[in-house]
Amino acid sequence: MPDLHWIIPVARSSIWPAAASVAPDIGFIEPLTRRRLSTLSRAGLKVAHDCAAHVPAVRLVFASRHGELRRTTDVLHTMDAGKTVSPTSFSLSVLNTMTGIFGIVRGDRTPASALSAGNETLGYALLEAYAQYATDPSSPVLLVYADEPADPTYGPVEDEVDGGALAILLDASAQTGRLECARNAASDDADTLRTSFPSQSAAVQHCLDTRASSEWHGMSSTWQWCWHEGA
Repeated sequence: MPDLHWIIPVARSSIWPAAASVAPDIGFIEPLTRRRLSTLSRAGLKVAHDCAAHVPAVRLVFASRHGELRRTTDVLHTMDAGKTVSPTSFSLSVLNTMTGIFGIVRGDRTPASALSAGNETLGYALLEAYAQYATDPSSPVLLVYADEPADPTYGPVEDEVDGGALAILLDASAQTGRLECARNAASDDADTLRTSFPSQSAAVQHCLDTRASSEWHGMSSTWQWCWHEGA
């Protein structure tokens, strides 16, 4: 794949840390639906609402390496035990669960997409969100990334995710800064590999929190993020 470079207009961003000691506040969702949601969807909906509550219609790009894998695992365990799977559990086990709930709660029929790309999921989600916005900059795009480690049933996972959630609203008309993104061929420098962030989400969150540049190094690519203040 060729080297890539693009700049995202950031209007708002929100982060929900994996180590949060309290549950996300999703009081904007009615109680019956709220009780059925997983921790993953709750975190994703929380940061999405933080960024786009004021926007009546927004294109949504949702990204997650594992998605609702824990709920899917519970469904498989139920089937293995010869029991009946709850229709609700089944319908909420798909990757794009969060996008459906978000659209229903808001009454927003704007297109939404969901993607997963292994340990490079967030990087490619940023690229997809940028591509959608560049194609039609007349309306905002909301990127939501939410993940959690896989169930221990699956054993060790290489480059496992940290968990937590991140949302970025792309809208040049209300931007507060720009997130510069780049993907290049991986470096063979061992010292560089040792200093990389453990995950893409950790690197991007560091950039958004501190406004300092950050990098993440994979087996075949190096991803870089840099913050620029203002329009």
